[in-house]
Amino acid sequence: MDFSLSTEEREVRDWVRTFVQRELIPLEQEVLRRERAHQPGLTGEELKDLQLKAKESGFWGVLTPEEYGGMGLSAVMAALLEAELGRTFVPFRFGGAADNILFHANEEQKQTYLLPTISGERKSCFAITEPGAGSDAKAIRTTARKDGSDWIINGEKTFITGGNEADFTMVFAITDPEKGANGGVTCFLVDREAGWKSEYIDTMGEWGPASLIFQDVRVPETQILGEEGRGFELAMQWIGQGRYLLPARAIGSCERLISMAIEHANTRETFGQKIAERQAIQWMIADSGVELEALRWLVLHAAWQVDQGVDSRHAQSMAKLYGGQKANEIVDRVLQIHGGMGYTRELPVERWYRELRLLRIYEGTDEIQRRTIARNLLKGHVKVGGTLG
Repeated sequence: MDFSLSTEEREVRDWVRTFVQRELIPLEQEVLRRERAHQPGLTGEELKDLQLKAKESGFWGVLTPEEYGGMGLSAVMAALLEAELGRTFVPFRFGGAADNILFHANEEQKQTYLLPTISGERKSCFAITEPGAGSDAKAIRTTARKDGSDWIINGEKTFITGGNEADFTMVFAITDPEKGANGGVTCFLVDREAGWKSEYIDTMGEWGPASLIFQDVRVPETQILGEEGRGFELAMQWIGQGRYLLPARAIGSCERLISMAIEHANTRETFGQKIAERQAIQWMIADSGVELEALRWLVLHAAWQVDQGVDSRHAQSMAKLYGGQKANEIVDRVLQIHGGMGYTRELPVERWYRELRLLRIYEGTDEIQRRTIARNLLKGHVKVGGTLG
């Protein structure tokens, strides 16, 4: 059993770490200033410039298959990259990516949607969540009614990431009410020009999701992604594409936060002593360090399972649940160690406090992860202690 990184993994990780330190971290104060003024942390042009700078070194489409111009990296390497990007809250992501379900497009759709999305010419969003259908995706009510060779879509989607910027959406609608999620949901590729509208949703963090409104939006049946009635399967494939990447990014955030706490504890004095001498502070640092390492191995094990082609859903649920819980506990401790300054917006701690809270909600709440984990154990799908076979 070898826990060391390969030469390639170490080189790729180190390049991203250097990129974050040189290109992203210096932007943090300006990003905080803009966000305090209710402006985007990065403009679209700034993000594109950074992505092209990374592309010059070959970092483009890190998970995109090589035949589509991407790097086609392993899941483990993708997790390592996400952890490095998590060291900063600057909202950067590598270019050259497309939602995994877009690869189910037919050849004509690939030319219109997939390839332009990979190249960065087009922007998409995934739309399944509704006001009454969050964790229970089977409860969607958006409908698509057949009218000749067209479909007419009506309904509302909510908390859609990228919905305000997207020029097309992958929207899921009921096409057979009797079958529902069991063969009655279809995915449609719908251009914004077809008539759907988006409305910004203000949140406690800097994530700016959208509500999407569909009112008699007409699309031809050639816009069906995959097969009619097989949309729910595509939705579940999208949701499970890489749940491990969410806690992977939290690894980097926690590393940076704990480092900030250590530095502050070693310099801040109270009653004639560094607070690092106080047992209360020492225990917070110790607990955070242990939890960070436990999270790292849960994430990397889940990613390893993905690379091995085995069913990784249980491992990913465990990493997502633990990551969301512990990242929030760690940032809370770090804020406490910084005292009043941690609560201000002069430091990025409160920024991470708000950002990491989302990890316990989106793409599967803590409660849904617990439900999945418990069901697997109680029904014998996974054996206690069966991690090593």
